[in-house]
Amino acid sequence: MKRLTFLFLLFLYIGVSAQLKIGYVDSDTVLKQMTDAQDAQKKLDALIDEWQEELSKMESEFKKKYDDYEKRKMILSEQKRVEIEKELIKLEDDINKYRQAKFGVNGELFKNQEEVMKPVQNKLFNLIQEVAKEENLDFVFDRSGDILFLYAKEEYDITNLVLEKLK
Repeated sequence: MKRLTFLFLLFLYIGVSAQLKIGYVDSDTVLKQMTDAQDAQKKLDALIDEWQEELSKMESEFKKKYDDYEKRKMILSEQKRVEIEKELIKLEDDINKYRQAKFGVNGELFKNQEEVMKPVQNKLFNLIQEVAKEENLDFVFDRSGDILFLYAKEEYDITNLVLEKLK
């Protein structure tokens, strides 16, 4: 994908470099300077610390009960051993569920990150558009991570032409 993007950029540069004005921005660098982004990150870090602390308590409780079980399992009756093993399995399952609920793909961290960072990202995107228009740029790319379009003049949108060809 990166090679295809590079070839596309190279083609644009070689083929029509005199006609197009292209810019790029390192959004990570800009975000590090934005106080809104720093505040949002502090909120997220506080949540993460709180959840990590709770997770540590749960893991500590599990370890304590497991160690106790390991010390006493030889003297426990079969019924008591099975009972404690079920309890340990449940505790371990609870830890995994908690971890998934907080830090998993669709967990609270992901949702909070989206909620807290969305206004910051919108502000950054608007700033980029303003600069692009002031500098009369045709395209703006983000060089942080994968190369993405952040801005393109409407006149270069060929979506409707593609849709017509589709018909």
